[in-house]
Amino acid sequence: MTLHVPTPLEPSQEPPQEPSHAEYSRDAKRVTAIGAWLDGILSAVKMVVGLLVGSAALIADGIHSLSDLATDGFVFAAIHYGRQGPDDDHHYGHGRIETLTTLLLGSVLIFVAGGIAWSSLDRLFSGTEINAPGLVAIGITLLALLSKEWIFRYTMRVAKRVQSKLLEANAWHSRSDALSTAVVVVALIGAQFGLGWLDAVAAVIVGLLVGKVGWDLLWDSARELVDTALPEDAQQQMHAVAESVPGVDSVHDLRTRQSAGWVMVDLHVVVGPKVSVSEAHEIGNEVSRRLRRAFPALTDVIFHIDPEDDAGEGDPSRLPGLPLRPEVEATLDARWYKHPVWRTLSELQLHYLNGKISVSLIVGDAIHQPPQCLASQLKALASDVEWLGNVEVLFITRATSNMSWR
Repeated sequence: MTLHVPTPLEPSQEPPQEPSHAEYSRDAKRVTAIGAWLDGILSAVKMVVGLLVGSAALIADGIHSLSDLATDGFVFAAIHYGRQGPDDDHHYGHGRIETLTTLLLGSVLIFVAGGIAWSSLDRLFSGTEINAPGLVAIGITLLALLSKEWIFRYTMRVAKRVQSKLLEANAWHSRSDALSTAVVVVALIGAQFGLGWLDAVAAVIVGLLVGKVGWDLLWDSARELVDTALPEDAQQQMHAVAESVPGVDSVHDLRTRQSAGWVMVDLHVVVGPKVSVSEAHEIGNEVSRRLRRAFPALTDVIFHIDPEDDAGEGDPSRLPGLPLRPEVEATLDARWYKHPVWRTLSELQLHYLNGKISVSLIVGDAIHQPPQCLASQLKALASDVEWLGNVEVLFITRATSNMSWR
């Protein structure tokens, strides 16, 4: 028995259809309530019949159903709080509540599994005689098996519709109960034909199955809590989608994490070094839109625009910075204030590239010198400025509103 883990994030051409909080709560609470009633009835019936016929396996299976009932309560609480939107104290929403509940559910299962296995091994080695359970006990166990399989399928359908990993975990919890009940059926049939030791062996197997499900839930939730990234192939698919956007030169530092079945991603998008801020921002918006369309599980996309590829250079906040516009203008004014280009300046553009600041000076057409000569003069006057990169002069021809580059 292995816990079902949702397949890696796969691209889709359909826009994401996220269920509303009201729809999620209504459907999830309905299926959980039905499952809780079923678990309560089955737990009582299994344990009573197990005591009457002396079947440790059936009693253990009843305890398993009782653990299902207990975890249904956890699921109810998580359903109520886990899909609430962001607030002042939880800026990224409450999805981790579902993750913590799944972690608790797995812990309970492991504890129950240990108790079942221990008591059953003691019963097996002590040689306790087990009587034939009778056809009634076998029939009740078969009915319980069919009931748990039905609630598994029903819960899984709802979980897929409302996109809830917690409900999927609870569905597989029900499936583990169905499988353990199937083992008990085999044990009861064996005991009916004189193979009483099968009952104790079946109880041990039930304990192991319950423990395996609990461990899988713990492992999956723990990986989510420590922000384990999506599989490498899913990240490569995201890279490809982002780089397909016109205007994107490359993508780097793409990072992913998960919360309650949803996915969050942040990435650096490299665009042309001299595109406008608004154009670069819209390119980033289009990257975000295409990622959301291609990967419906995405709930949060953060992009950072880069004018050049700085992958591997580390956090820029920890590196020495370049001066900003007020300091740049003051420094250049101290060196260029007498030059006609500076006195007739219409606009000053700054480009932070390759660890330097390149400047573009946009002036009128009154200066009768080639722009290359003017740029060389300005560069020479500021030769002592370490951070100054390329200098270019752009003429605005008023008659045609055209620019002439050096």
